[in-house]
Amino acid sequence: MAFFKRPSAVPRVTGKPEYIIAGLGNPGREYEYSRHNTGFLALDVICNKYGGKTDRLKYNALTGLCEIGGHICLLMRPQTYMNLSGNAVGEAAAFYKIPPEKVVVLYDDISLPTGFLRIRKKGSAGGHNGVKSIIACLGTEEFPRLKIGVGAKADPDEDLKDHVLGKFSKADLETIRKTGERAAEAVALIVDGKVDEAMNKYNG
Repeated sequence: MAFFKRPSAVPRVTGKPEYIIAGLGNPGREYEYSRHNTGFLALDVICNKYGGKTDRLKYNALTGLCEIGGHICLLMRPQTYMNLSGNAVGEAAAFYKIPPEKVVVLYDDISLPTGFLRIRKKGSAGGHNGVKSIIACLGTEEFPRLKIGVGAKADPDEDLKDHVLGKFSKADLETIRKTGERAAEAVALIVDGKVDEAMNKYNG
């Protein structure tokens, strides 16, 4: 699909990262365009916008350095499967001594309509196992997160796992791409220390 274009050639950024930008999802082609992989999809948009590339396997994640607004960021796609996302994020944060308030997490949220974006400075996992894992590994709920709505189950009897692992329609995928653009702009504000401005501008 061409919704999320990955740059073919990007300049290598070097130096110690100041922030971690982690998009959550499950590895493997079978999960590529599922609702639960919205964090990965948003990270694709961030890579495309800021010239990043997650092509190095480190800390149990596909990683790459990227400069966003003058700040060096470590982009991460945990390869641990969703429920163990914290293993990857926690390992990288410990290695680079990055405090939780500079760990930015992007993930799917079934409580929000498809394409809605909600930024928070901190909070509980809200039933999301990937975020629950990160909270456990960082030892705190106080890290910024961008929740991207994927919509609730249409059928109350549908299994939740089937819903979140279900694929987006082409129309919904385009909506998610547009939300990814807004999320990318919000991330630039967040790494510049302007979380409140990001919340005021992009929460919908």
